[in-house]
Amino acid sequence: MGFFEKIKTAIRKIRVKLIVGLIIVIIVLVWGGAPLAYGAAYAKNVPVEINFDWEVFFEKLFAGLQNPMKALTSLNAVPNGGLYFWNITKFFMGIYALAALIGITRAYPKHEYQDIENGSSDWSEGGEQYKVLSKKKGIVLAEKNYLPVDKRGNVNVLVVRRFWCW
Repeated sequence: MGFFEKIKTAIRKIRVKLIVGLIIVIIVLVWGGAPLAYGAAYAKNVPVEINFDWEVFFEKLFAGLQNPMKALTSLNAVPNGGLYFWNITKFFMGIYALAALIGITRAYPKHEYQDIENGSSDWSEGGEQYKVLSKKKGIVLAEKNYLPVDKRGNVNVLVVRRFWCW
């Protein structure tokens, strides 16, 4: 199993979590990021003697929190409103990318046989196990794998499993 196959496996394992996380980030951006950018753009767009008007910022922030879609659509009416929203979007997407990277790293397969079922016939390819085993009848080894009892030679079966003892 190569590096890219392991990455695909890790992403496949956590894809639902990645999608839910992205939806949450988009909701936070619309509901919290747009009002924040809306308030910051209005607070920065004040006369030169005041650098940043906190009163205007909180007034527009709370107005934007009450109606986030209006705040989102009004960002282009304010100078640099889109720029503020873009910077907030980059920040939240960076946090999402970091969380996704951590999730993929944790879901990364530790070894080649991590998700292979115990007792399966995944150890063979192209039906080569049927040179020794039977598909239909005999001693059950795994699904669709039987050790035939009418076979000539040794039909002994060694069962290997954990033994738990307290």
